[in-house]
Amino acid sequence: MLSATITPAQIRAGRGLLRWTQGVLAHRAAVSVVTLNMIESDQVAPRAKTLDAIRSVLEGEGIRFIGDADEGFGVVMRPRTDAAARSDRPAPRQRKRGPQQEKQQEKTSRSMRADT
Repeated sequence: MLSATITPAQIRAGRGLLRWTQGVLAHRAAVSVVTLNMIESDQVAPRAKTLDAIRSVLEGEGIRFIGDADEGFGVVMRPRTDAAARSDRPAPRQRKRGPQQEKQQEKTSRSMRADT
């Protein structure tokens, strides 16, 4: 179990740096969106196990929680390598072409060939 607690603002900030919706973080941390929303809006005192799950997911994505009660709390995002950033992105989806698009592609391909 992780010892240091995190604040609702830190969770929101970490999620914001990753450009994640509440749904993405909730899914990855195995909590409900409603629970995450209540935690982020400071409407509930979350269980330590829930905060540990959220913290673990965010830290696994490069978010580092900093500060203390005297200095204030915050988050920073560690730089990621290009290979790590690419591995997390889903592969681009290929659109299926209909018969009309195939014919158009065929015409375009032929018309762009250099005649020798």
